Amino acid sequence: MRILTLIVGFLAAGPGLAGTVTLAPTAVTEWKAVYGRIEARENIPARARIGGLLTELSVSEGDLVAAGQRIALVHDDKIAFQIAALDAQIRALKAQLTTAETELARGQTLVDRGVVTAQRLDQLRTSVDVVRGEIAATDAQRDVVSQQATEGEILAPGEGRVLTVPATLGAVILPGEPIATIGGGGFFLRLAVPERHAVSLEEGAEIRMHTAGTDTAGRIAKIYPQIENGRVIADVEVDGLNTAFVNTRVLVELPVGERSALLVPIAAVATRSGIDFVTVAAGAGNADRAVVLGDPIAWDGMAMVEVLSGLAAGDVLVTP
Repeated sequence: MRILTLIVGFLAAGPGLAGTVTLAPTAVTEWKAVYGRIEARENIPARARIGGLLTELSVSEGDLVAAGQRIALVHDDKIAFQIAALDAQIRALKAQLTTAETELARGQTLVDRGVVTAQRLDQLRTSVDVVRGEIAATDAQRDVVSQQATEGEILAPGEGRVLTVPATLGAVILPGEPIATIGGGGFFLRLAVPERHAVSLEEGAEIRMHTAGTDTAGRIAKIYPQIENGRVIADVEVDGLNTAFVNTRVLVELPVGERSALLVPIAAVATRSGIDFVTVAAGAGNADRAVVLGDPIAWDGMAMVEVLSGLAAGDVLVTP
């Protein structure tokens, strides 16, 4: 509840007058103009997982991408050679396995006839198990190399807009090197407010933004606790924020406190010869008084204007 209120009373007035207003100080919001920048909440690099030659690049700056979308391809010729070598090893091991299984079957027959001992049969059985284990290990190694081949696909780490593409088609890429930077997590208007106003900032507070010749309202979504270079960082949500250009500077007004002001209805101000006048009650009659006005202010749905000088609290304003 505001401590200082504007007392409005409609009293009996003379001919052609609708009423009077008794002026009193009013608490109005103090706004501070700062510049904000349109930024993405998260800047995530899409990195190469293997080294090789960049053979495909399907995005450029400004493109919108979805999470998991393929944006580039890195090809390494050595992986294909490794897979071919492992395939040859597997074929050789399978041939050894066939021979070992044949010898095991022959050894079983000889044991049944009493020609060889059971110890020799155990050795043959162990040989079969060893070859099978080597085949399984080589298959697993081939799976690892095949997985490395699939990791040549560079996927978008999240949904958003491509901000930078430092790589070029045909370039040699190292493991971990960024191919593109994706701005995701939503776009916000990021403010850097002097730290002396930190105690006045509140999450959910309304801000005013002026861009493209129109005024837009937003709200403070997040205030970061860490102060950088003497400034508090805050994110502002604005409906219909234009994200075509990231890091665009936008003029913003945010509430940093309250002050007392004298407000009068705009309709009660008359301008003659470039000077603003209002009518006040003076004794038994009325008198015009020159005033200096400030900015218009919307107050409880009424169009008001601040009076900087010419009136004082307690003056009775005659309204038309």
